[in-house]
Amino acid sequence: MTSGLIFLASFAISYLGVEYFRRWVVKRQLLDIPNERSSHVTPTPRGGGVVIVAVCITAYLTICYFYPASFSWGYIAGAVLIAVVSWLDDLYSIWFVWRFLAHAVAAILVIADVGYWQTLFPIELGAFGAVATGVWIVWLVNAYNFMDGIDGIAASQAVVAATGWMMLGSIFDIPPIFYFAGIVAASSLAFLLHNWQPAKIFMGDIGSAFLGFTFATLPLIAAKETNESQWLFAVAAVLFVWFFFFDTVVTFFARLVRRENVFNAHREHIYQKLVISGLSHARVTLIYSLLAITLCIATLFSIIFLEGLGMAAIGATVVLTTILIAILAIQRKAVK
Repeated sequence: MTSGLIFLASFAISYLGVEYFRRWVVKRQLLDIPNERSSHVTPTPRGGGVVIVAVCITAYLTICYFYPASFSWGYIAGAVLIAVVSWLDDLYSIWFVWRFLAHAVAAILVIADVGYWQTLFPIELGAFGAVATGVWIVWLVNAYNFMDGIDGIAASQAVVAATGWMMLGSIFDIPPIFYFAGIVAASSLAFLLHNWQPAKIFMGDIGSAFLGFTFATLPLIAAKETNESQWLFAVAAVLFVWFFFFDTVVTFFARLVRRENVFNAHREHIYQKLVISGLSHARVTLIYSLLAITLCIATLFSIIFLEGLGMAAIGATVVLTTILIAILAIQRKAVK
């Protein structure tokens, strides 16, 4: 009952906060003006993710007041750094190198505090684990940012992934993870109601980068809180955001093979191609959401009933990824 009230309060505060912020932004004309790469056609308020950041960081500090041993100064410092740099980017569009450096520093702060992946399955990673962990954090921060390109997709993925982490917190009896993930889910759901097509406000880099950083860091914090194997939380973390991860990896290496500048803005992500082919933002977001929900359930099913991440999760990943590729192929063929 208590947790339900906490999540409901987080939802209400976030929903009202986003509405207030939207009106404030409109008055000051801090709008996202459409350009040739945009998926929207009318000027729209941006930066609404600042409400998610404020609610989640406040909630995290409050939770750690009751569970002081769970406090991660690395997460807080990294999250604040990423939020500040991303907010400046929303306002002034700063050079990507500065953003990348901020992401790297945030990753280093987390690693210095909670550590890094030392084993993956039976493999001892050694010092390479620190590098792999840093790359994972920086990649997901940017991947989440890249995927926040159409109405609802980033917020809906956040609801699914955070719910998955909330369930893991319950399964492994890690109350701080359970409460924090639940609040992230509630806050993201509240934002989603404002961001559903046609979006009244955009999340902005401050919201997407923060969520990417949070989902990249949660497995490290969870592993520190329990005696479970690190690899279980690492794999669960990837599967909870698999379609964002898969989309960005495939797009990045496809552009690399074609010798394109991977740092230039583009519209070549799978979700963007689906929109270009004629599907609405809402439909594409639903496709990604349903696939993510199904994979999240399969992952949790493997952990609860099979006591590990086995063939059920692997099989579901392969099948659902194939479905996404098939949807793209069918849609593009229909357009031709």
